Amino acid sequence: MPAVHVINGPNLNLLGSREPDIYGRATLEDIETRLTELCAERGVELVFRQSNHEGDLVDWIQEAGRLGAPIILNAGALTHTSIAIHDAIKGSGAVVVEVHLSNVHARESFRHHSFIAPVARGVIAGFGPTSYFLALEALFDREIRKT
Repeated sequence: MPAVHVINGPNLNLLGSREPDIYGRATLEDIETRLTELCAERGVELVFRQSNHEGDLVDWIQEAGRLGAPIILNAGALTHTSIAIHDAIKGSGAVVVEVHLSNVHARESFRHHSFIAPVARGVIAGFGPTSYFLALEALFDREIRKT
């Protein structure tokens, strides 16, 4: 059974201290710890990564796509700007659930458009760290159970 890949984009390494009124106090490490526990309960490996560099995300998406591993992707601001990430998902055939901690549709208008959504299996936004856990449950229900 392939691992679940969680890929995090720019500035997510600052969670817990960056704009806590928007993103909350949970750190990226807190999210990773809980996802690791949830995966372990189901006998699934977790690959958890973060980078501030677009090319790293593209490489990791292609890698997961080649492996047939589902992806939980929080591309951060690259969601709204990166055609390269869109193309990596589409070209690799990766199964992606796009996640956001905040409700991007209740924020600045430039955050309302996603280049990822058209090639994602689904989008979950606005539930803080629970967005990741909901995405994992969706993957367990729709993708991982099939393997």
